[in-house]
Amino acid sequence: MNRVHWTVTACIAVQLLTACEGSGNLPSEHPVSDGIEEKSSLYQEPGLSKYEQPIQLSFVRENNDALEEMLSQLPGETLEDNRWTQLYEDVLGIRIKYDWTAWSSIYSRKLGASLASGDIPDIVRVNASQLRVLSNAGLIQDLTQVYNDYATPLTRKVLSQEGSGPFDTATINGRLMAIPETTSSIEGAMFIWIRTDWLDLLGLKPPQSMDDVLAISKAFTERDPDGNGRRDTYGLALTKYLWDPVMGLTGFMAGYNAYPGIWIKDKSGKLVYGGIQPEVKTALQVLQEMYRTGQLDREFGFKDGVKASKQIENEQIGMLYGEQWSSFLVQTSREHNWQAEWKAFPLVSGSGSAPKVPLPFSTNQFLAVRKGYEHPEALVKLFNLHLEKNWGVTGDYETYYNAPQAVWKLSPVTPYPVLKNLEAFRQLEEFRLTGNAAVLKDEAKTIQKRIAAYEAGGKESETGWGWNLTYGASGAFSILDQYEKNNQLLYESFVGAPTETMIEKQNILYNLQINAFLDIIQGRPIGQFDEFAAQWNKLGGEQITAEVNQWYAEKGGAGK
Repeated sequence: MNRVHWTVTACIAVQLLTACEGSGNLPSEHPVSDGIEEKSSLYQEPGLSKYEQPIQLSFVRENNDALEEMLSQLPGETLEDNRWTQLYEDVLGIRIKYDWTAWSSIYSRKLGASLASGDIPDIVRVNASQLRVLSNAGLIQDLTQVYNDYATPLTRKVLSQEGSGPFDTATINGRLMAIPETTSSIEGAMFIWIRTDWLDLLGLKPPQSMDDVLAISKAFTERDPDGNGRRDTYGLALTKYLWDPVMGLTGFMAGYNAYPGIWIKDKSGKLVYGGIQPEVKTALQVLQEMYRTGQLDREFGFKDGVKASKQIENEQIGMLYGEQWSSFLVQTSREHNWQAEWKAFPLVSGSGSAPKVPLPFSTNQFLAVRKGYEHPEALVKLFNLHLEKNWGVTGDYETYYNAPQAVWKLSPVTPYPVLKNLEAFRQLEEFRLTGNAAVLKDEAKTIQKRIAAYEAGGKESETGWGWNLTYGASGAFSILDQYEKNNQLLYESFVGAPTETMIEKQNILYNLQINAFLDIIQGRPIGQFDEFAAQWNKLGGEQITAEVNQWYAEKGGAGK
């Protein structure tokens, strides 16, 4: 089930360390120091070796305003000719070519038409459903042996940080049909973000239970926290997509032991879909009451993340659930009021005990190789070098990752260590405890510069405000660190390739769920939830549940 329908500027993608200031130039020298291949045995191993005669590797590419804006700051670089394409040719002998590029607004449609016709490039990035379709049609290669022979130790380590799930999804009929670009599930952990200046103004304490959350929501709605004499504030931010990574309901529902977007184990050990469990009904009834009493925007059902975020900027919102990068969204409230202060707090439960924090399986991008392409190992080599130049022993982070622009985006493949941000926080913690700057690696160094700017005050301090809320001593990652240490993280139990019925029915079931939940929150009888659950099963959910449990049994009943 797709849970993200979020559009914000590239400047707030903190988990990818996108920086939005300064400019950089194309390196005047070769991207790799002269003689590095000869000096390091690393580049002699098969996964990083250079083709004697250059080969060509074709892709297709999505373009957008953020990418064009970045390129405008990089003189001499284009999408087709840049530091990454030069690096791949210089080190590996691989020339990158794009059969076509398309703007985001039409890319998905154009890719869909290309896949349907069988006209695909040498390497194609697809989602899990598209991967199965291409595999069933015999249009892509088995990469099992290629990965075993060419993946470097660093690549194996990085791509295994999410456990076996990404490879389970990419494995069809026992064969690895694509290389997963792993996405961090742990980055999906939710926090409660609250305006602490409003808490202080109203004499409220941070929440310890869901009753406290509801009391804060009520106070933020009714007690004029912005002091303008009008009832124009809301207790909780929400968008029409319900499961958005910021201003969604995932964290709120977890407070009622409800996990509507993931597959979980029931008491018998079977896998069940969280969206039809009775705990969801309880949470929906609470939300219905919040909507009835004006704690939710009456028009939230018509607003995406961009429109809903305007209410934060305009100081109409004092609380939301969101991922660690929410700090950069709530910072917009300071444009109108520099005294606005926010802080992340851990999820709370109805009982007051520490709740489980749901982590939907996030990897849904896979790179497949066209059937008949002569050098399928070239894909693995690109993965190897991308990881090596950013996080390996010959890494050059400030040239190939954050220059300070997000130049990693210029590469046609963009794998990254999914635990890198949590590890950066832990390095920062060690630095704060010991004062030893040597413990800070490239990413942590960059973050510390921003936090130091915030702590120093002055005209540059605002650039570090959000970084401090995310990576500071009491920031969001300090909470995530405790989630992990307290065994609160609830990973999704189904991580296999989409089943046949999922491919056919998942969009229908997703829309059914969204519409039913929206209707209930906005006042339809709560009994409609039971009707939704029955219909979900009838329209394919029951068959999907059987297929999911068949996969689970074949895996030995051992998901992550």
